[in-house]
Amino acid sequence: MSAIHITDIEAAINHWRARAPSPDGVALAPELGALAQVYGRMVFARAEAIDPERLPPPALAAWLAWYQTQPDTPCIAICSTSQGDDWCKGCGRSFAEVQHWLSMSPAAKRAVWRRITREGRALRFTRYAERGAGQGAAG
Repeated sequence: MSAIHITDIEAAINHWRARAPSPDGVALAPELGALAQVYGRMVFARAEAIDPERLPPPALAAWLAWYQTQPDTPCIAICSTSQGDDWCKGCGRSFAEVQHWLSMSPAAKRAVWRRITREGRALRFTRYAERGAGQGAAG
């Protein structure tokens, strides 16, 4: 099973900070508090990732709610795996990742997103970056 990277925990925290700001500068929304506890433990342990099964239910629910606000697929409708390539020139996913995308867990999908974003070689990040700026296409 894929782990949730600390940068995704940070992104979820920032999402909840914007969505449910503290009314008094001290109190935290329940979702934010749950994620902050996980984040603090990860920082203390110098952990880069955490298994989703190790997240307390409120933190997992908060992370999944953030995840639902993210584009599901990196597809930009320029798929070279359908032409026999092992790696898609359009989105940067492997043939297996394209084929199994719908059955992948949210954490596994985010791991692929992190990798292709870090690599930045796919057309979604270069020549057709404007296509990648919106929601991903089906696939």
